[in-house]
Amino acid sequence: MVKDMEVHFDMTVRHKVVFECLCAPHAQDFLLAIPIDGLGQHMSPVEYHTILKYRLMIPLFPVDEICPVCRKACLDSFGEHAVHCKELSCFKTTALKASSCKVTKHEKACIENQHVFIPFAFDTFGFLAPKAVELLNRVQRVMHSKVMTHRSMNIIFRRISSAIQKGLAAQLVARLPSTTM
Repeated sequence: MVKDMEVHFDMTVRHKVVFECLCAPHAQDFLLAIPIDGLGQHMSPVEYHTILKYRLMIPLFPVDEICPVCRKACLDSFGEHAVHCKELSCFKTTALKASSCKVTKHEKACIENQHVFIPFAFDTFGFLAPKAVELLNRVQRVMHSKVMTHRSMNIIFRRISSAIQKGLAAQLVARLPSTTM
């Protein structure tokens, strides 16, 4: 399918990378998560609309606007600055290449305390690092052994995916012009 798209559509390198991430296992799990208002696990209509536009690569911002939060960098139309702006520290992702750096950074303290450090790396389009998937599968198996229902099979992945997308949506919405909300 991707080869056909490359032939029939003019895809940028960014489009190809995002499309590949969106096709990864568990990248779309947030769409199946049932919102739980009492636990703060829901998105407002504006957040949901914004995260869908972000993931579908639909421009969110006019080009070259100053970021209303850090007042330094220019917002790009797709929201990449909004996702990585240093001024909002409430939600940050760890790039896959930084995964090994995190292990090295925390390895000594973990060994001294008889712990194992497992970095939980993901990208903003929902791709989970193999170690993160392995960890979540272990949690999922334990949960499934305690709660024997078919519905519990993917709840961990759905909840994590939903939390990631909710955090991203909050960062994007914080920078939307008031006329688009």
